[in-house]
Amino acid sequence: MLKRRPLQAMRALGRLVDDPRDTAQVFVIMRALAGDAIARGQTRFAATPTGAAVLASRRDLLASLTDRGALAGLPEGSLGRAYLDLVQRAGITAEGLVAASEEAATDYATLTPDQALYARRLRDSHDLWHVVTGYGTDPFGEVCVVAFSHPQTGNLGFAAIAVIGALKTARETGNLGVFAAVWRAWRDGRRAAWFPGQDWEARLAQPLAVVRKELRVDVRTREMPREAQPFERATA
Repeated sequence: MLKRRPLQAMRALGRLVDDPRDTAQVFVIMRALAGDAIARGQTRFAATPTGAAVLASRRDLLASLTDRGALAGLPEGSLGRAYLDLVQRAGITAEGLVAASEEAATDYATLTPDQALYARRLRDSHDLWHVVTGYGTDPFGEVCVVAFSHPQTGNLGFAAIAVIGALKTARETGNLGVFAAVWRAWRDGRRAAWFPGQDWEARLAQPLAVVRKELRVDVRTREMPREAQPFERATA
């Protein structure tokens, strides 16, 4: 279990608000507020057929996500092709997440090998979550994905980033509809199948529409609301 460090998280949140491009602060926050979320998640993961197979073989999701030739050869409309389109369009890479996370890696030295593998898999699958949920990689999309991620992982860091991100976006845009959208993303995370336990390597070749249906993701509009909306709409 990682010791929670709320003061460290608050400082990192402040730095992230000042510079949203400072991705390393996201990992500082996640680790400062993780508590037993990784240990609990890894135990649940190990109890699934996919998790048991991944842990036994030490399978590395990063290898599949960085093989752009293989991704380009997947069928049009597949999860893997949609992922490749996203990272190329946004100018991001799976390796970039690795580099950012390693800037704040000291706390993870206390994890068991299986817990560390589970944590890396969560990190590496982040942009797949963007694709499946339909949220972009712009600030609004990132806030919604981290809101979705909180009930999926139990990590308070996701909740903290979602709240601060929603407040910052609403303040900068004057659009109170952001809160309803972020709340809906959190509720969607509760309804969806458990993303951390997915066999993402196998799902890369599957049609994205099938993946969304099987994971119980209802992709409606994912754009930031154009006008302020009442908070109650998210609970309808």
